Amino acid sequence: MMRFKGLTLAVLVMAAPVQAADFSDPTWPCVQRKVGSLSAGLMWPTPLGASALPDDPALKKDIEALADVLALRRLSLEELRPTVEAFASKHNGDPVVMGQVFEEVFNSLNVRRSRIIGGIEDFSLSQIALSERIDAARIEMDVAMAADEPDFDKVDKLEEQLDWDQVIFSDRQKSIQYLCETPVIIERRLFAIAQMLQQMVQ
Repeated sequence: MMRFKGLTLAVLVMAAPVQAADFSDPTWPCVQRKVGSLSAGLMWPTPLGASALPDDPALKKDIEALADVLALRRLSLEELRPTVEAFASKHNGDPVVMGQVFEEVFNSLNVRRSRIIGGIEDFSLSQIALSERIDAARIEMDVAMAADEPDFDKVDKLEEQLDWDQVIFSDRQKSIQYLCETPVIIERRLFAIAQMLQQMVQ
C-alpha cells in the first residue's frame, strides 16, 4: 500500500497556485484571486475513485457520516480529529476508504464554494448597477438644478433616492470582505482535511 505520510501540507499549499486564476474579470470585487473550480488532484496524491470500494452498505454509511461532519465548517478539525482517528482505526487506515472520504468532502465543499463564488459575482454586478444608478441620479440632479426654473419637487425626490441608494451601496460594501474570504476558507479547510486523512493511512 502507498504511504501518504511524507506528503506535507506545505507541499500541498505550494501546489495550489497552479490552478487557473483570473484578474481580468472587471466584475470580480475581491482582492483574492478568482479560482472558479478546485482540483482534487492538487490535494490528494493518488487518483480518487481509481480503486473500487467493497459493496458494503455499512462502510458506505460510515464514509458518508464522516464526510458530512468534516464538511461542517462550524466544527474545527481539531475537534473532529478523534472521530477521524476512530474511523481510520476501524477501517485499518485503508487508503481507498480514506480517499473516498476525502472525495465525498471535496465534492460537497467544492459545490458549496462554487455557489458562493456565483453569489459574489451576482453581488458585484448588483453593486455595479447601483453605482451606475447613483451616477445617473447625480447627473440628473445637476441638470435639473441648472435649469432656469428648477423643479425642486423633482430635485427633492432625486436627492432622497440618491441618499437611499448610497446608504444601500455603502452597507453592502461592508460585507464584501467576509464574502470574499469564504471561498478561501473553504479551500484551506479542504487542504487541511486532505492532510489529516492522509496522516491516518496505514
